[in-house]
Amino acid sequence: MSSNSLTVPLQRRWDDRFVHDLAMTLEGSGSTVANLLKEYDYSKDDLIAFGEEPIFKQRVDYWRKELKNNGQGAVFKLKAMAQAELLLDTSWNIIHNDEASPAVKADLIKWTAKMAGYEPTKEAGSADNGVRINIIMGDATQTKSD
Repeated sequence: MSSNSLTVPLQRRWDDRFVHDLAMTLEGSGSTVANLLKEYDYSKDDLIAFGEEPIFKQRVDYWRKELKNNGQGAVFKLKAMAQAELLLDTSWNIIHNDEASPAVKADLIKWTAKMAGYEPTKEAGSADNGVRINIIMGDATQTKSD
């Protein structure tokens, strides 16, 4: 095996949105398989090839179990994840648009960092995030005696 083969990124033709939609379809909460393939411009042969990939099968199986175990809550979660993905693309485009105001760009950057979990939490620092100074006057080990 050459060293170049280790640096080539994983290439796949399917994405997580297709996995989510397929899982919903297979659980009766989506379109038909034929319509889904048409929407994504895939053939039946493509679907068969995807099914031979262990990671694809694992992801579809995971989301099918989620749908079976959590019902409509899982459907909502999948749809919200799909919307969030599209909104990230929209945010990216706005942030890199020269005509967008700096304030809008800053808000989108902060929001994205917060959603990614990069915003500091109160647990990470003190509750008031201020500076605390302790001043000890005299010998702190002595006690008053009468």
